[in-house]
Formats: sequence, structure tokens, C-alpha cells
Amino acid sequence: MAKVIKDTPVPGEVVRQQIKAAGLKNAGHASIREIVGLINKIEKETGIRYIRMEMGVPGLETPQIGIKAEVEALKRGVASKYPMIEGVEELKNEISRYLRLFVNIDLKPAYCIPTAGSMQGSMAAFMVACRRDVKKDTTLFIDPGFPVQKTQHHVLGLKYKSFDIYDFRGDRLKNKLKSYLEKGNISTIIYSNPNNPSWICFTEKELKIIGEMATAYDVVVLEDLAYITMDFRIDYGIPGKEPFQPSVAHYTDNYIILVSSSKVLSYAGQRVATMVISEKLFNREFKGLLRFFSTAGFGHSVIYESLYSMTAGAGHSAQYGLAAMLKAINDGAFAYLDEVKEYGEKAAVMKDLFVKNGFKLVYDHDEEKPLADGFYFTISRPGFSGVELMEELLYYGISAITLDITGSSRTEGLRACVSLVSREQFNDLEKRLQSFDRDHR
Repeated sequence: MAKVIKDTPVPGEVVRQQIKAAGLKNAGHASIREIVGLINKIEKETGIRYIRMEMGVPGLETPQIGIKAEVEALKRGVASKYPMIEGVEELKNEISRYLRLFVNIDLKPAYCIPTAGSMQGSMAAFMVACRRDVKKDTTLFIDPGFPVQKTQHHVLGLKYKSFDIYDFRGDRLKNKLKSYLEKGNISTIIYSNPNNPSWICFTEKELKIIGEMATAYDVVVLEDLAYITMDFRIDYGIPGKEPFQPSVAHYTDNYIILVSSSKVLSYAGQRVATMVISEKLFNREFKGLLRFFSTAGFGHSVIYESLYSMTAGAGHSAQYGLAAMLKAINDGAFAYLDEVKEYGEKAAVMKDLFVKNGFKLVYDHDEEKPLADGFYFTISRPGFSGVELMEELLYYGISAITLDITGSSRTEGLRACVSLVSREQFNDLEKRLQSFDRDHR
């Protein structure tokens, strides 16, 4: 429990009462959704608006291109019709084009499959990739990462191991991966790039190591590109021109890529994303799959059994909305990164305010390069654990989540998301951080 300090920006008694009413022994151990509920109640009770950094949700409006296309699709009557499980042709074509123009991957539309959000894509991938070989029954998480993907493993009864990338950047990554892969039980490697929650971005050297090791040990790499092209240090926004979004697909055929529309296109509510499977992997057969599926074919098992058994396809109208946005991007008519650069600009200001007031950045470099400013950043305060710091900040009208729930070994840290913090709140953030700094010297 926080130490008693008079005149904190949020009345301490209210915070303590609401923590108790929520049944939380320690707010620092709360889940993201529990934190959201807690702060909603404190805001309602006090009328004080929090600096809300706990939720990784988009803070920008959906492009009108997508909304208009989806409305037109609804007017054509698609709501009464099941979409094809493998996806609407227009969308599959535009996904293929996007991959070629922005990631430099030449992949046919047949291997580009719309899913009901990237969460469904990862679920379907785990259901198949982790069951293709009876000896390979464990996923390796390169953490920190998205906690719900571990929940998916629990729900599916699958095993996993994990390690924090913090101390294994660059050449050190090879031996760390080898220490797991040489045991022969790893089926899948998963990571996000840019990373949620740390915002690290894997270098080409690191992706090459991952790809080559995956090929050598016949492991499937699941690359989560929820924040594709959002490393704002580099301009990835010109179709068909270098530089391209870095990807493990340049170094191995054993890959599945998840491409979300939630953050980069602010299309989170429509639950439509893409799962991309390499041509070679899609067409491979694994006898181990026959224990669970009617066919040994990898791609067939993913689409016609895994995805079909969950939702029988992604939302019909939403697929047309996403297709329209991707077409405009691919045609060079919609500079989509110009809009989401707002996240990076806000992060630069917010990080500076924290550092000026006695906080430190936890993940701060990609090998020798300073970390990009983006959707997330990570902070710590000397003398506090992450759990202690998270609860203490509640009294100052600031919310975040602890890094330890993301698989990070840096238990002193918090993840801060910039998306829901408006520029109008920067002055309040500065004052609250100054107050925190004075009270904790």
C-alpha cells in the first residue's frame, strides 16, 4: 500500500477505498482490465481525469476510406451472407500487394488469410503449429510480449518457455536461442516487432539469426506485426521503395506473420486482421496433425479446421473496409503513416517529462541505437518495484501496467501507452510528475 502523503493530486482516501472495494490486495498486481475498472470508478467518484496509459488501444479515428467502403458493403447486403473462410478476394489481393510493396515479400493471395483480429490468427496458428510434431510441443516466447498469447496456450493446453530479450541483443541472441532449440521440443517461436510492451525493434542481424535457427531446427516463427512500419526512426511509408519493414520472412520459409489493422489503421473494433503463411509452410504436410485434424496439410488445417471451427471467417463487411484502406495505401493515395506518427511525437514529449522528474527508461536501446518513440515506452523509478510504483502513481492520477505481467525480467518497470493521452493533458502530466518527484525524494 502507498505511503500516506497528504494532498496528492487524487484524494488518497478515495483511492484506498476503491482498491479495497475492487477486492484488490495490491493494485500493482491487478490485470489490465481490473486497472481499467478501478480507474473508471476513481474518476467517477472524484471527477479527476487520469493520465491513462494502461490500455493499448488506438487513440485516433478510423480513416473514412474504410468506413465508407464498409457501409457500401453493408448496403450491398453482405451482412446476410457468410464470407468465404479463406477471405474476400479483394482483400486477399490487397494484402498480397501490401506485403510486396511494404515488406518486400512476394506471396500469392492464397496464402493471405483474413482473421477476426490478430488474436484469432495467433490462436489458429498455435492450434496447428504446436501440434505438427509430437516431439515439438512447446512454444518459445521472446519476451516481453503480449500476455494474452500465453493465456491462449493455457486454454489450449500447450506448453511454453520464455526469456527476456533485454540481455540477449545482437550476436548474443544466437546462443540463447540455441540453448532452447537444441533440446528438440520447441515447435514455435513468437515475438512482436515493434515490440509490445518495450517498443524494441529487432535488427536485421537479429531477424537473420532467428530465421536461420528456425530453418536449422525446423521451428515455425510467428511474427506479430501489430505495429507494422511504426518504427518512426525510418520512413517505411513509400510503396515499393526501400527501406522495407524488417521481417524474418527474408531469412526463412518457416514463418507465419500476423498483420493487425487495430493500431496502424485504428480499425480495432471491427476485428479484422491478416494471417500470412509462407508458401512452403502452407503446402507442407505433417503426420502429427492427423492426431487432431482430418488432414496432414498445414494450410488446410489452419483455414478449414482451425479458423472454421472458431468463427467460419472474419467479419464480411469489415473485410471490404480493410481492403479499401489497403488499396488506397498500395496505390499511394493514402499516406497512412502520417496519421499514426502522432503516437511517436507524443511519446517523445511524455518520455522527456518522466525523465526530467526522476524516472528512468527501462528498455532504451536497439543494440547501439536509441529506442524509437512510438506507441509504448517503459519507465522505472529508483527505489520502487514495478508493483509498488504502479500503485503509488494512482494517487497522482497516472495509470500504467507492470512489466512483469508481460514476461519481462525487469520487474522494476512499467509499460506506458501514449494513445489515450491527449496533448491537452501534457500540462497536467508535468504537474503530477513534479508533485510525485517532490514527495519521493
